[in-house]
Amino acid sequence: MKLRPVFLVLVLVCAFYWLTTRWMPTGALAGLMHSASSSTTNTSGPLGSFSLTEAKAAPAFDDEEQQNIGVYKKALPSVVNITSTQVQYDFFLRPVPAQGQGSGFILDKQGHILTNNHVIDQAQLVEVTLWNKKKYKATVVGVDRNHDIALLQIHDVPDLEPATLSTTNNLVVGQKVYAIGNPFGFSGTMTRGIISAIRSVAMPSGNKIDDAIQTDASVNPGNSGGPLLNSRGEVIGITTMIATNPNSQVDQSAGIGFAIPIATAKAVLDDFARYGRARRPSLDIVTLPIGPDIAEQIGLPADYGILIERVLPGGASERAGLRGGTQQAYMGNTPVMLGGDLIVAFDGQEITNAQDLSNALNAKHSGDTVTLTVFRGRQRLNIKVTLSDAKQVIGGGQNMPV
Repeated sequence: MKLRPVFLVLVLVCAFYWLTTRWMPTGALAGLMHSASSSTTNTSGPLGSFSLTEAKAAPAFDDEEQQNIGVYKKALPSVVNITSTQVQYDFFLRPVPAQGQGSGFILDKQGHILTNNHVIDQAQLVEVTLWNKKKYKATVVGVDRNHDIALLQIHDVPDLEPATLSTTNNLVVGQKVYAIGNPFGFSGTMTRGIISAIRSVAMPSGNKIDDAIQTDASVNPGNSGGPLLNSRGEVIGITTMIATNPNSQVDQSAGIGFAIPIATAKAVLDDFARYGRARRPSLDIVTLPIGPDIAEQIGLPADYGILIERVLPGGASERAGLRGGTQQAYMGNTPVMLGGDLIVAFDGQEITNAQDLSNALNAKHSGDTVTLTVFRGRQRLNIKVTLSDAKQVIGGGQNMPV
């Protein structure tokens, strides 16, 4: 009985030796087996002799590496480098060309290319360089400054490879994403990360990106306009801006980048196709978001929603019979108008804040008829409104028309 533990130890040692000598060279620890996977090469020269340990054969890629390579090979031919040229003037008022760079991706065989508006804004010349280094002059087909989207086109270019756009909006925090673009002019660069969050963020112009995709995939100046891809190589967003390190002397990745969701881009493209321009739907009202504290102070029948302060003359809401405020009051030093209709639902979807209303509008088109549920005093009403076509407004805040 006393020899049984010794016997078991001997069996385990023998089994381990047999496994490591017979099977490990083809397994996960193959790289550690010097005699099985590497050899020594001697070389000599004026500086002396060297003994180099070299692998006998190139290792096979693991599953994760194969996926990375597959995404890159699938997406790269559809990614382009965009160079925009503006004419600026020096101290002596002499014209001097100034160039900026960004990225984009091919949408179809006709040469349509999607990018950010800020990549080509105010450019006198736009050029597109394909993955095979061939360069073409591009024309600007349409822009939507509100969503920072621009549509370009190159003509008479054979064998273009369009990107594959994702058909799902069900993005999940934690899923892998890939960014391909031209950071700092280094074309064809791919980085990988995850979706860190999905949130509303403000662009430098003051406009907001609804449901922006936040990612830790490294993106830098030059990535703007390029595709953000899922693990199947499908475009889920347009890389558009980064959060920079305030202590850095240059704009570079701080591990927080943002992309416009591809669903937003598709809606803009649909407007371009239908109307030749972006048509942003509007209710033509000035609003005030309502929370429990404000609702209690002014005696509203619901502790959430959007209060209509003002209805714009001749706009969609005025035509539908919605009412703005009639009593002036102050919130701190800010004047507000109370007594207007309180919007609590949009086509049956509860509206609790300004972001809910913005998301609901972005899913619609100008000319669509929607049903708003409002409180007028204590009376709950359903009112049909035909959305109008908003003007392109740069900047904004909670008191801007929607």
